Amino acid sequence: MNRRNFAGSLAALSAAALGANKVFAQSTPAARNVVLVHGLFADGSSWGKVIPLLQQAGLNVMAVQNPLSSFADDVEATRRALALQQGPTLLVAHSYAGMVISEAGVDPKVTALVYVAARAPDAGENYGELAGRFPTPPASAGIVWGTDGYGQLSEEAFVRDFAGDLPTAEARAYYAVQGRMSKATPAARTTTAAWRLKPTYYAVSAEDRTINPDLQRFMAKRMNARTIELPSSHVSLLSHPQEVATLILSAAGHH
Repeated sequence: MNRRNFAGSLAALSAAALGANKVFAQSTPAARNVVLVHGLFADGSSWGKVIPLLQQAGLNVMAVQNPLSSFADDVEATRRALALQQGPTLLVAHSYAGMVISEAGVDPKVTALVYVAARAPDAGENYGELAGRFPTPPASAGIVWGTDGYGQLSEEAFVRDFAGDLPTAEARAYYAVQGRMSKATPAARTTTAAWRLKPTYYAVSAEDRTINPDLQRFMAKRMNARTIELPSSHVSLLSHPQEVATLILSAAGHH
């Protein structure tokens, strides 16, 4: 399928199906716990502006620190965080961590899934091939690999393409704490797709230079997710924390 036909298929996805999912989502049991999972080129501090807003609403919040040494290690870190939660829990992911919650989200205590500019592959799907159907975003050219097999974004790519709508000084501070990933981590495949089983929510970043916005829209529609769109870079959780927190609160049943 060429890009034009593939893009056309986005518009052909049923609006009725999206509406049906909203009804499903509205019947989701309320969650009192939220587990936040960060993506590549970041760490748990990327949720630092969203966490206080969720805590003020009375939610118990935990942010996972992904080792980024392998997909399996990141899934295990999230499962350990889930095991500490008492009662219904919402799983939230940014970026690559969408793969992590798609894998770990089958846990019976997980009530719903929230994807923030996040990957949402189907079970066994080659995400690289899926992403290749859309124009390549600029950030991918800025990955610098070390001799140890781990990589990170260059400072220029981080400031311009990853966190482009943050003040430069703030973006540089987050650049300093980004996690380094193994080469195998982003290339892994999920074995399950929890979004096929659980209500889903998606925040599209319309000005994203890390994950193509049209790819985000495709994944959100394929999941029949309740979707919002923000005029944001890849890091909407930092540049639009109130809107992201509001979506999370809605998914947790705090309307």
